[in-house]
Amino acid sequence: MSGYVIKIPQEKENRTIWSRQLRVAAYCRVSTPYEEQQKSLEKQIEYFTQYIKRNPFWRFVAVYADNASGLHAKNRPGYQKMLKDCRKGKIDLILVKSLSRFGRDAKETMTTIRRLKQMGIGVYIELGGINTLTSPDSVVDLYAAFDQAESQNKSDNIKFGLRRRMKSGKTILNHSQFLGYTKGPDGVLRVVPEEAEIVRKIFDLYVQGNGVRKIKRYLEEHGIKTVTGKREWSTSTIDRMLSNEKYIGQVLMQKSYTPDFLTGKQVKNDGQLDMYLVDNAHEAIIDRETFDQVQEMKGHIKDTVQIQQLLLQFSITSHL
Repeated sequence: MSGYVIKIPQEKENRTIWSRQLRVAAYCRVSTPYEEQQKSLEKQIEYFTQYIKRNPFWRFVAVYADNASGLHAKNRPGYQKMLKDCRKGKIDLILVKSLSRFGRDAKETMTTIRRLKQMGIGVYIELGGINTLTSPDSVVDLYAAFDQAESQNKSDNIKFGLRRRMKSGKTILNHSQFLGYTKGPDGVLRVVPEEAEIVRKIFDLYVQGNGVRKIKRYLEEHGIKTVTGKREWSTSTIDRMLSNEKYIGQVLMQKSYTPDFLTGKQVKNDGQLDMYLVDNAHEAIIDRETFDQVQEMKGHIKDTVQIQQLLLQFSITSHL
């Protein structure tokens, strides 16, 4: 049996080192919609875009970005789009400032990194200079655990700072859309006149004896839209509005809290932590007398419902 002689051509002295450019993307994330963080996100996007385009051995794919918490990957469309493009074979390398941008949970982050590694895709962590495709898993694991601990420490410091502000009487409002008000540049609520009329109408209708279902029907029949522009109203939204102390110029802070850093799930504060009430925090839309009357009516209805439920339960039990 004779073998084949394969001639290997002599390499040219100035041959091209790379057969093709690496297809490189980046991922950025900020946790809150506040203006300062939004500006930070824009700067990150610009930085990574230019950083990738300047490298002659790289081909720019995209900078994927999210303005969301790092708790749940499914709630981050930019992150999901990046992973989808990875599965389609569009990316060779992902740049990220730190692993905490991928997510808070070290275990979940490492699962994703290992899946990307199996697809031949590396994640370059700028703070640390680590490429997950070439670094040992043990090193990346350690780095992810450290990143998680650092994120938790930052979260605890932020909570501590927020509670100090609450104690000093400085109002903290986490929402951006609130019927009847808009947030001014100083963070204080400002009345939106046309929306304030809708709020007053809702309270007036309730005082006149209309329940939340009738109010919902009235609003929809008159073409009055919600603060988000929807035509359909939720009875639970109307019910919460009728008990919202902000409409009389007050702000009650820490009505809920987050006991678990990793789940990020907020629970109702039933006395586990102090709550802070600030009077005259902003201009009121509803007078105190009307607001108190509504709360009294709601309390009476709640008591009536509870009595009816007890009577029904007693009736069922007596027939058994």
